[in-house]
Amino acid sequence: MKKLLLIIALLPILLATQCDEDDNEIACTEEARAGLNITIKDAETNAYLSEGVSVVARDGSYTETLQSFDSSEPVFSGAYEREGNYTITVSKSGYVTYTSEVISVTSDVCHVIPQQRTILLQPE
Repeated sequence: MKKLLLIIALLPILLATQCDEDDNEIACTEEARAGLNITIKDAETNAYLSEGVSVVARDGSYTETLQSFDSSEPVFSGAYEREGNYTITVSKSGYVTYTSEVISVTSDVCHVIPQQRTILLQPE
């Protein structure tokens, strides 16, 4: 009985010494995260714009048209899990085409760090 109590008392210590370095790893989620999240508004009315809006991200030779899935508060998203230095071009009929400064998307050990911007389009 004394041996059993001794083993039970020492079990947590024995188990702790058997852990390998992988126990310190960060548990990453499996969803893909958009590196770019761009909201487009009318500069005069502050109303959201989505219909007929084209939002294109460029990083060197890489080009992607960002997509919006919500028309009430649209956010154009893209560059899923892709680091880079992006220039955003926004165009819509009746508005002046907008080109952004460079937006840098970086990442941590799990995902890209999302960059969010609001762009105000000037009516022509």
